[in-house]
This record gives sequence, structure tokens and C-alpha cells, in this order.
Amino acid sequence: MVKKEDKSEDRLSIEEKLRIFQKEQEKALGLDPENKNQWFDPVPRQFLAKDKSSTTILFGGLTMAHDYLVEGALQGLGYRVKHLDCPDNESLRYGKEFGNRGQCNPTYFTVGNLIKHLNDLHEVEGKSKEEIIRQYLFITSGSCGPCRFGTYVTEYRKALRDAGFDGFRVLLFQQTDGLKQATGGESALQLNASFFLSFLKAVLLGDILNALAYRIRPYEVEAGATDTALERCKQYLYDALSARKRLRQTLIRCRKELQSVRVDRTMVKPKVSVIGEFWAMTTEGDGNYQLQRFLESEGAEVEVQSVTAWILFLIWSGRFDTVKRMNLREADAGKYGLKGKNAAMRLRMLWLADRVLRVMFQRYAKAMGLYHYHLPNMEEIARVAHEHYNNHLRGGEGHMEVGKLILNVVKRKVNMTISVKPFGCMPSSGVSDGVQSLITERYPDAIFLPIETTGDGAINVYSRIQMMLFKAKQAAQKEFEEALMKKGLTVTQLQKMASRANVSNALYTSRHVVACTAANMIYGTREFFNGFSFRRKEGEIQRV
Repeated sequence: MVKKEDKSEDRLSIEEKLRIFQKEQEKALGLDPENKNQWFDPVPRQFLAKDKSSTTILFGGLTMAHDYLVEGALQGLGYRVKHLDCPDNESLRYGKEFGNRGQCNPTYFTVGNLIKHLNDLHEVEGKSKEEIIRQYLFITSGSCGPCRFGTYVTEYRKALRDAGFDGFRVLLFQQTDGLKQATGGESALQLNASFFLSFLKAVLLGDILNALAYRIRPYEVEAGATDTALERCKQYLYDALSARKRLRQTLIRCRKELQSVRVDRTMVKPKVSVIGEFWAMTTEGDGNYQLQRFLESEGAEVEVQSVTAWILFLIWSGRFDTVKRMNLREADAGKYGLKGKNAAMRLRMLWLADRVLRVMFQRYAKAMGLYHYHLPNMEEIARVAHEHYNNHLRGGEGHMEVGKLILNVVKRKVNMTISVKPFGCMPSSGVSDGVQSLITERYPDAIFLPIETTGDGAINVYSRIQMMLFKAKQAAQKEFEEALMKKGLTVTQLQKMASRANVSNALYTSRHVVACTAANMIYGTREFFNGFSFRRKEGEIQRV
């Protein structure tokens, strides 16, 4: 009995010592249980109306055309605005130096790009850090969701603090919408109808410019001519938006500028669609290894996704969710629920928003020369994707990535589809590396390549793209040869006809039959080669 009691006392003594040691360590690490204050991330929101004229808003994250035009649109509303340069590998270095480990590329590149710009203001322009914190702020979108996007803003503030810009303001759209500042003063950032209409115009025009550039540039006769015309158009639109002028004459001026580019669409090029995680597929710099320009340098025509399509997806999501929820009762009585609201009216308003957006886009597109461009049918995408990916899941692009690939194959929209995402992107990886493997089995004609971006490993990514692009080139060549055979033409005859017909117009677009642009041009011979006859034996062309 005595021996057992001694052992028990020894055990209790050791446990007590461990508790004392634990308390000492917690206190030393600032984890004292007596301190009941939870960690709190301060959110500096002070952007008052009185500071509007002295504060510069920094932003970025879309394509270079979008960022530039949004700057012009917001300046037209009286804001001092500056868009950041396209993030590069130097931005990535800053992001990794001051950011937490394990973040994905959009975080590193975006916050690194911001810190790089602030350092330039400090070291090159000689502004003090206190002056920068007082006179600049960064605005971005924010949301919660099934990935780390909801934590981005906290990561931005952490990196800025460690880089020596503690207190620099990072504002989210939803933080400032309709809010009064803590001081009771009026917010300088008024997210009203004028703000969103100006922003929307810039987005639509950016999409149209990008679509035209990617249509024309692969077939330009003089290298660089498209980019030169594009820069002039961006300047025309920037000036019109910043002066809040009517756009019609400016759009016509842009059309004439782009129409002056000489093209040769008899060149056989595979069409490649770039889809995937929003930031990775949208950025045009080192964040996705300059994917769009690399594809063009390898002889491809690139089809990029529009920001307008993402807005249409958000509208569709609102309509889809409302239909599913409108028959619920008390279970849908939360703060953002439908109890006490007119669900039918909400559906009508969302339908109207979709319609207005499409009409505005097509009006601008027609005036600028973007013909036969169709915004995606969201109902169709949801329908073809639903069998393989539930429409209720909204991570990344939701079901859109699956639906886009299926329609690309079934409707022969493109010869190859690339899904690009940041390394470790959970929603996009689950789709492109998981679900899409089933899609490619069911649609064996699909040429699909998922790639991940990490900021390094560009050579490996380029090598994989080149291998798959070889298959896409073969598919495009096959479409071209089949079109020649069906029309009874030779390549020489086609080139002679094309040089003297409307297809030499940079804004010309053939009706869609297959993916390859050169093949579609052949199928459109009846419409655009009228007035030509040829003697097949001699291979000569005569004008009738």
C-alpha cells in the first residue's frame, strides 16, 4: 500500500510540474489563458469625402486593357486613380518575401505587385512611408467561398505591415457599399448607379478590345501592327471615358483603326481556348507564364474568356438560387433570405440585368467591328455540365469549366482547351484534374490540357503545351484540307481569291462551321468570294 501511494504522489508531482511549465511557456509566448482577448485584424476604412481630392486609389487584377479603361472611367467620376502594372516575377518575389507561406499565385502576385509599387513611390519618387499611407489606398473585390479567396485581404494587410506600410488601407467593395465611416463622415467611395455604369462600360469595352486583338493579331501581315492599333484605340476610349463623352464616334474611330491592319487568314492556325481559375486565365503576365502570347508565338489563335461572361454567370447564379429557394418557408428566413420579399420581382430584375448587359455589349461590339461574337448561353452551359458537375457548387468557375469544355468539343468551337490555375487551387484542381478526366473519356475528340502555375517551372509548362498543341495543329490542318476538298479549291487558288476579296479585311469574320479560322473562311466562299470564277486546270482566277 505504501509503495503504491508513493508512486501516486510521484506521478502527481510530475503532472503538476508539467502544468507549471506549460503556464510559463504560454506566458512567454503571449498565450496566457488569463488574457481573453481574441486576435483581431484591424480594418482601416477611412476614405472620407473630404480626402477624395488628395487620395489616389490603386487597383489592378484584370487584363491590361481592362485596368487602363477602368482607370479612365473612374477618373471621369472625379477620383484620383492609378492602375498597377501587370504583375511580374519581381512582384512574386515581393509577395513571397512578405506573405505567409503556402499562398496561391493570385495572392503573391497581387500583394507583391502592390508592395513593389509602394516601394517605387518611396525609393524612386522620394515619398515618405507616412505620406504613402496617408495619400494612397488599394481597392479590390472580396468574398467568402470554398477556397482562400476570403482571406486574401488579411494576407494583403499582413504583407504590407511586414513591408513597412502598417496601416495602409485595403478596401473591399462590400466593406464600403453604403457604409458610413466610423467617424460618421460620408464615404468618398460612392458605389452608386453612376459608379457601376462607368465601371461596366470599361469592362465591356475591355472585353471587346481583347476579343478583336486576339482575332486579328495571329493573322497580321506586319508584325506588331495589331498592338499599335490597339494602343491607339485604348487611348481613344480612355479619353472618352475620363471626359464622360458619348462613345459612338469613339467606337467608330477604333473600328477604322483596327480595320487598317492587313491580315492573311489563309494561314492555318489551331484555335485554343484558355479557361480555368479567373485570375490565372485572365492575367497576361508572368502569373500564367504569359500564356496567351506564348500560344500565339507557337502559331495558335487564342480565344480568351470575357469578364462579361463572369458577370453573366453571377446573374445566372442569382436566378438559379432564387428559383430553388422561393418555395422554401421558414428555413429561408435568414438575413439574406427570401422571406418577406417578392421573389418573382427579383427574377424579373435579374432577367432584365442579363438582357441589358447583352444588349449593351452587342451595341458596343457592332460599333467597334466585333461581328458574330456570341456571349455564352448560361442556361446551356449549366444544362450540359449538370450531369457531371452539380450546378449548386460554386468554387472557382463552378460548373462553367466543365460546360465550356463539352461545348468546345460538341460544337467544334476550338481545337484545344487549356485549363490554367494556380498551384494548389482547390476548386479548380478538383474540376480540371478530376471531373475533366471523365469528360475527356466521354468525348475522345477533346484535346484538353490542365496546367498549374507556381511562378517557376515555365519550361516544363511550355513543353507540355507544345506537345498538345502539335495535336491541335493536326486537327486544324485536317479541318482546312476537308474544307478545300468540299469546295473544290487548291491552296494557290484560295490565296489568290483571298487577296482580292473581303476576307483581307481585318474585321471580317466567317460563319462558324468548324474551329479553324482558315477553314471557316473557305466555307464562306459563296458569300465573300462572289464575283470570282476560276479555271481549276490552270489554277487561274478571273473576275466576272
